[in-house]
Amino acid sequence: MSKLYDVIIIGSGPAGLAAGLYAGRARLSTLIIEKDKDGGQIVQTAEIENYPGGLEEESGPTLIDRMSRQADHFGAEKVLDTIVDMELEGKEKILTGKKDTYRAKTVIIAAGASPVPIGCPGEKEFTGKGVSYCATCDAAFFEDFEVFVVGGGDSAVEEALYLTKFARKVTIIHRRDALRAAKSIQEKAFANKKIEFMWDSVVKELKGDGLLESMVVENVKTKELTEVTADEEDGTFGVFVFIGFKPESEVFQGKVEMEKGYIVTDPDMKTSVDGVFAAGDIRVKSLRQVVTAAADGAIAAVQAGKYIEENE
Repeated sequence: MSKLYDVIIIGSGPAGLAAGLYAGRARLSTLIIEKDKDGGQIVQTAEIENYPGGLEEESGPTLIDRMSRQADHFGAEKVLDTIVDMELEGKEKILTGKKDTYRAKTVIIAAGASPVPIGCPGEKEFTGKGVSYCATCDAAFFEDFEVFVVGGGDSAVEEALYLTKFARKVTIIHRRDALRAAKSIQEKAFANKKIEFMWDSVVKELKGDGLLESMVVENVKTKELTEVTADEEDGTFGVFVFIGFKPESEVFQGKVEMEKGYIVTDPDMKTSVDGVFAAGDIRVKSLRQVVTAAADGAIAAVQAGKYIEENE
């Protein structure tokens, strides 16, 4: 069986890389296990304006590259593998991957969460070029533009309200004839003069040349197709998708306490299992941003170090 690490981090997005940096710098033997590539969701973001101290022309890939190199510099080891099972109780945690088995004194779960996509043609091609899953991240890029919000729940309507601070017009596209959001949130949306509604509708296709320029919308009752095109002067518009998030937490079901698929932690990132911490989008939290993920990772690594000191 493999060596016993002080800390094993599952996931190498901003939370996992920050945890790796802090753990490595604290001289803890650290292993980061990632199933795909460094970065998580943020690598799909073309521009980042709200990360403190970021470069003037910061992108997801440039920020993650620097974070990754920092973690490497302080000795964090990395391996590509997918964890399929684990034993987290007791002083020694055992993680079973598709390729190997790993042992650690502490585990930091930073596997992230991903937005549920529309699933239509063109969505992937125009992500970051008109299609977004984060109003807080990208609203400023659509100052005085027209934007569309796909969804009808609390998050969709709250994000639509936020977008009215930037966009000149916000249209909520919802597959039903009534919103699912809380009544108090609905009332704010209906009272906002910038918000319009496209009921009983779904997005079927997104099109453009480099940037998003048009979309095909279907009425689910009449099956009528309508093509929405960008204003000629604008040349593009925004589509913000809020039909749900899916935490990457299936493998942790039954291992730690969860709430709607998200891992429950205290402010020190401690889960319901001693020596196991969670950081970033996978945990229950109010704001999912790069800056909060990085903070979570730092806290989790420091607390993992304290746990090891107290239990040796």
